Amino acid sequence: MSNSISAAPAAKEKTNWRTGAFYGMGEVGCQMSWYMISTYLTVFYTDILGLSAAAISMIFIIARVWDAVNDPMMGVIADKTKSRWGKFRPYLLFAPIALSIFNLLTFSTFNVSGTMKVVLALLTYIGAGMSYTAVCIPYQGLVNLIAKDSQVRMNYASCRAVGSGAIGIVLSAVSMPLILFFGKSETPNAHGYFMTALIASIALLPCFWTCFAGCKERPDEVAMTEAKHTPLKEALPAVFKNKNIVITILSTFSGAIGAMARMSMLTFYILYVVGNPMMIAPIFTTMTVCQLIGNASLPWGTKTFTKKGYMLITTFIQIAALIGIFFFGTDIRLLFVFSAIIGLCMCNGAIAPGMMADSIEYGDWKYGVREVGLTFSFVGFAVKLATAVSGVVTVQLLNAIGYVPNVEQTASVKLGINAIVNLFPAAVILVSAIVIFFYDLSPKKMDQIYADLEARRGAKAEKNAKAEAETDAAIEADNEHL
Repeated sequence: MSNSISAAPAAKEKTNWRTGAFYGMGEVGCQMSWYMISTYLTVFYTDILGLSAAAISMIFIIARVWDAVNDPMMGVIADKTKSRWGKFRPYLLFAPIALSIFNLLTFSTFNVSGTMKVVLALLTYIGAGMSYTAVCIPYQGLVNLIAKDSQVRMNYASCRAVGSGAIGIVLSAVSMPLILFFGKSETPNAHGYFMTALIASIALLPCFWTCFAGCKERPDEVAMTEAKHTPLKEALPAVFKNKNIVITILSTFSGAIGAMARMSMLTFYILYVVGNPMMIAPIFTTMTVCQLIGNASLPWGTKTFTKKGYMLITTFIQIAALIGIFFFGTDIRLLFVFSAIIGLCMCNGAIAPGMMADSIEYGDWKYGVREVGLTFSFVGFAVKLATAVSGVVTVQLLNAIGYVPNVEQTASVKLGINAIVNLFPAAVILVSAIVIFFYDLSPKKMDQIYADLEARRGAKAEKNAKAEAETDAAIEADNEHL
């Protein structure tokens, strides 16, 4: 396939911020489920269910092995979907019901023990993961169908990030207080987790339904996606031949390991190193308020420094702040300062969807493959695999340093927790930054790619119109002859 670039600039579209607000509501729904799982599930497994490190590791590994099959399969299903509601929108209407149910079951304790307890934890966790996949892969891919321009898609991804930050502020401020309130205890217990998960599970439903109602798929983008459908055996090699897709997936995977490891372990840090459970909400709230501010800066930051540039700037500042907490985090004032900086820079995770949207256009231009759902399924799988890897690694590290639940920790264990929460995330986030150096889709190159794709589509439409006219002429000539 020819990949010569036309010099004509691509036509620009304007951002509809109302559509962006509705799109952001979908992320609010995602976070209602994801926040509880990513932040509290590990400590729920260790301190409430009493599962061993080996059992937790096995649960995470089995779930991710299944995701390796389930996520691409869901992407293919979404790409092939045709309905009166559109291609991706139907999944925002129906799949959240299953997500709500399994989200609650994941934080439930059953009157069982031994192996059966592990089996039920595994099944509910897999169920939650499958439901999350059914909702969030179509939701992530929807951005390619509600907008066409690269920066407009990035702006909608920024609205998604603002939605994440806004609900993150609420969840970080109220989750632990609600857990303690419903548990009627100074320390978290099973009833507190269950009731808080119940509230989140109910609240996520109207968020997805609002997104469904307010986001309309562009007929031209839907038609183009359907026209470009490629068989799976051909699409998979083309997807992984696309270096920018691979770079975005690898960077997302490494960055998510760091983010999830820290989020899941930060509660341990505050409980045992800071030594005050009531500080959990202020620390998390500080980070999420600042993340919201950082997310709001994305349209400006990505336009001013490019997506790649802003990703690298925020990532290196985040690494420096993590190292700062390791050395000076016992000073509460500095802990809040560094937490605020980390929160501001956590907006970098929201740049990846915009980079992936550009990578899909690049794949269409370079290889003639445009599988939106399948491509975004690998991003979703990378995040979930990162969650499992971070869960396995951090649980094993806790076991290695001699952590014992619900007791005063020794000085060496506290130092180990400090390293797990700060140095380990800093190291893997650094890997994600190194990967991003090889991403090469600049705004100028994207403008040229869009122009070239438009030229191809115009030529194809003209060719089809000419062929149709010749066919009509031939039929008319035959009729006259008869």
